[in-house]
Amino acid sequence: MSTTSLAAGLPVPDQSDRLRDALLAADFTADGLLELLGAPAYAALARSETVPALRATRGDSPLETLVRLFLLQRTVTPEQARAALPLDAVLADGWVVEGRTGVRATVDVRPYGGPEGQDWFIVSDLGCAVGGASGATGHDEGVVLGVGGASTTLAGITVRTAVSSALDIGTGSGIQALHATQHATRVTATDLNPRALGFTALTLALSGAPAADLREGSLFAPVESETYDLIVSNPPFVISPGARLTYRDGGMGGDDLCRSLVQQSGERLNDGGFAQFLANWQHVEGEDWQERVRSWVPRGCDAWIVQREVQDVTQYAELWLRDGGDHRTAPGEYAARYEAWLDEFEARRTKAVGFGWITLRRSGALQPSIVVEEWPHPVEQPLGEAVRAHFARQDYLRTHDDAALLADHLVLADGVVQEQVGMPGAEDPEHVVLRQNRGMRRATKVDTVAAGFAGVCDGSLSAGRILDAIAQLVGEDPVALRDRTPAAIRLLVQEGFLEPGGSADRG
Repeated sequence: MSTTSLAAGLPVPDQSDRLRDALLAADFTADGLLELLGAPAYAALARSETVPALRATRGDSPLETLVRLFLLQRTVTPEQARAALPLDAVLADGWVVEGRTGVRATVDVRPYGGPEGQDWFIVSDLGCAVGGASGATGHDEGVVLGVGGASTTLAGITVRTAVSSALDIGTGSGIQALHATQHATRVTATDLNPRALGFTALTLALSGAPAADLREGSLFAPVESETYDLIVSNPPFVISPGARLTYRDGGMGGDDLCRSLVQQSGERLNDGGFAQFLANWQHVEGEDWQERVRSWVPRGCDAWIVQREVQDVTQYAELWLRDGGDHRTAPGEYAARYEAWLDEFEARRTKAVGFGWITLRRSGALQPSIVVEEWPHPVEQPLGEAVRAHFARQDYLRTHDDAALLADHLVLADGVVQEQVGMPGAEDPEHVVLRQNRGMRRATKVDTVAAGFAGVCDGSLSAGRILDAIAQLVGEDPVALRDRTPAAIRLLVQEGFLEPGGSADRG
């Protein structure tokens, strides 16, 4: 499907291979930008501060020209443009236009490093990428944003196993679809905004990725009853009074859009398939937020829901009023809009808003595993393999009763260390902490038995035999120790401190 049929006025990707070759030849890549600009200017650009980058691109090299043209949205001379680009081709396709003052870009083209070192490019509206020349606030309704923190977070937590089909709902500039083309045979991308579909086509073409099946419409409407192995979405999850900005506001009351997205995804997942979303949810007075989001999980699906951040309603309103540029309006108009947000929250008895990740896996289990937790601490990205391993451990625990658990062999996960906390010089620690240096980077306090148990889990002995040895060392009844310890072992497995290592004695 051609880009021109999706969104008139955007460039067409007919000669995108020639533009891509020129960008790569000039080292217009993530690494090339860092080398040219230096770390301070590169970091400043990510904060939408362009002066350091302008100072670093005062020469006439092709790379400096491309940075000024596509990232800083400055006009360059025709001679500079021709030295850096196949100018006639990019003019014909509409990537740039030539006027009386020189050549200027029609879109933002931003280098983006793929997970295996690929040189990709994200295409978005001018000034609408993180670090764009005019920042990412005060946008019109139909704009298409570039890559930002939320989109890279979702890309990082997505499970990247090879699949036959993947669906990106609300594709925007196409970053999730771009990632999916690397491990899915067929990729479908949808968006309510036809301009977003046009930008996705540009992103894929300029990145040298396979084309996707692009469909216009809201949520699952464009795909009807089709099913997929992977569904991802960074939806317009902002809880706002109305749907003024398509790229961020859900247009449904409260957190209904996120709820609908999660609930409707279950029947569109193939067996074993994953659905992964970013979402906002309300913290309603008199209601447990965990029970609220737990109720969204569709039948037949396991779920892992992680709340990463909570903001009270005033912080939340101020954040998104700034995002929409409302803080630049007249004081009275700003106050009226602020009041509208607070009126909306008051009517819904909402005291705060949570943000986080929701991952579903279609297991068909009669007793699904639904884990809802709060984890605001730093994690290791990419996290996709840790997400996959989480659900594998839930399968393991679901199919192993205590007897089977004690008969099996467990292994201490990579990156787990032990910390002892107590007064200096004390003979025994006050408590022992196991800490992960990988994945979720959890920490958990354990007793001396659990610490000793974890320390010798190398897969050579069954869990039961290890407990028998510990019982002998501490002078405890081995039967009593076997009875009381499985719950603690299960928690260490569930949280990834211990991993299944097989069932046959090896020593």
